[in-house]
Amino acid sequence: MALPDRPAGDPAPGFPLRVGVADVGSNAIRLIAAEFIAPTTYTELVSERLPVRLGHGVYRTGRLDPDAVEGAVRALSRFRDVLDELGIERYRAVATSAVRESEDGRALIRRVRDECGIKLEVVSGVEEIRLVYWAARDRLGIEDEPWILADLGGGSLEVALANGEGLIDAESHSIGSVRLYEELENASGKMKRFRRLLDEYLEALRILAFDRPVEVEGFAATGGNMEDLAALAGAVTDERGVAIVPLDDLDDLIAQLSKMSVEERIEELGLRPDRADVVLPAGLVYARLARMAGVDEIHVPRVGVKEGVMFDLVQRLSSRAGYGERHARDTRAGAVALGRRFGFEEEHGIHVARLSERLFDALEPIHELEAEDRELLVAAAVLHDVGQRISYNRHHKHSEYLISNSELPGFSPHEVGLVAQIARYHRKADPSPRHEPFAALDEEDQDRVTRLAAILRLADALDREHHQRVERVEVRIEDDEVGLGLVGDGDLALERWALERKAGLFEETFDLAVTVDEEDE
Repeated sequence: MALPDRPAGDPAPGFPLRVGVADVGSNAIRLIAAEFIAPTTYTELVSERLPVRLGHGVYRTGRLDPDAVEGAVRALSRFRDVLDELGIERYRAVATSAVRESEDGRALIRRVRDECGIKLEVVSGVEEIRLVYWAARDRLGIEDEPWILADLGGGSLEVALANGEGLIDAESHSIGSVRLYEELENASGKMKRFRRLLDEYLEALRILAFDRPVEVEGFAATGGNMEDLAALAGAVTDERGVAIVPLDDLDDLIAQLSKMSVEERIEELGLRPDRADVVLPAGLVYARLARMAGVDEIHVPRVGVKEGVMFDLVQRLSSRAGYGERHARDTRAGAVALGRRFGFEEEHGIHVARLSERLFDALEPIHELEAEDRELLVAAAVLHDVGQRISYNRHHKHSEYLISNSELPGFSPHEVGLVAQIARYHRKADPSPRHEPFAALDEEDQDRVTRLAAILRLADALDREHHQRVERVEVRIEDDEVGLGLVGDGDLALERWALERKAGLFEETFDLAVTVDEEDE
């Protein structure tokens, strides 16, 4: 959600609209500047791929290679020049696996800010695949039936199950083409050993497990490696511009590549040096994923993270209402998918989320929070009890741990931390500087967490027995109190008692008494 906002009161820009995107990947940095005449219709003004391999060595040493850092700074200085030359004020620059996993990634971010005047943000793996999905959905013609999407970068692999409404589930793993190339290089050409190693890596993929409950309509692969593999395989392109690669053709190409040196791939196939070395491990990954998906062909939409970032940015700038609705669906679906991973009590989590939304909206005159905070609250409400997977005792702390060590599409790593804190305070002790994760937040975020946790406590109390008896809550705001009227099924005495018991944080935070109104006859 951390995108460049318009100043307060600044109207939405109309079309044509110029934007810029920098995708700071593990194998290359991609720059694009475009002019949009509609939300998904644009003309490229600049499109460049700069061969900066930030992933080189970082997965073994934990630190970015100094030469690669210099290359990244030069690339983002070039991006700054492009923005200035074209008069582009609205941009987004995102960094993926190499910066995400490095110990010194923050130093690079600060240097890029100071020397290039560019705000570089790190996105999670599942956020990468969310962005790829929105770039690829219409081109692939994804509708009711689910598809599997796989995006292989230099340092990570993201896989999603999605339909026309959005992501159903998503996961990210530390399997990337640069990382795998180093493994393959160390294997001294022993392909059997490498294939076994690859199988071990891919066994962890839940979405592609052989016992998954759904059949898929198709399998789509994104990333520069897959685009080059499709071209080398002579793939046919459909009317949407999607290349379709039969799995048998990919197998034949892999066999050919495995017999060639990197130099031969450059000279005979015309591959770039920074593609020629990683294209074989990438091909092996995609072929294995396709077999796990149970398909005999791979769809290559020829879009990726940079297009996803660009479309996402344009929609946010041009239609806040539409963007907000879509983003809220994505974050809710991501929270539910994570909850399912931990075997959570789904009906209770979703019901508390609905009640939280109702309270948040009705209490808008007093809580002074933003629409983005509503999404944090909903995610925390869905996931507040996931810690029961570990044990009921102290489950609020277990929930904090599980959420803070997970990824949620639509949220930055910092925002995931806020979701974890809100869920942690749905019961027991109030937010306190004595608690280290809470103390690490700045004053503004501490206030946000406290206000949202106070609302979550009320919503959770309304489903005290996890039976969803409270169907609706009516909110009355007076000068010195908030009255809650409960509408539901049967005797709601226990829910009224729970509200009175858990209202303390809300009353202290907002300096308002909470009363429970009698049910209307």
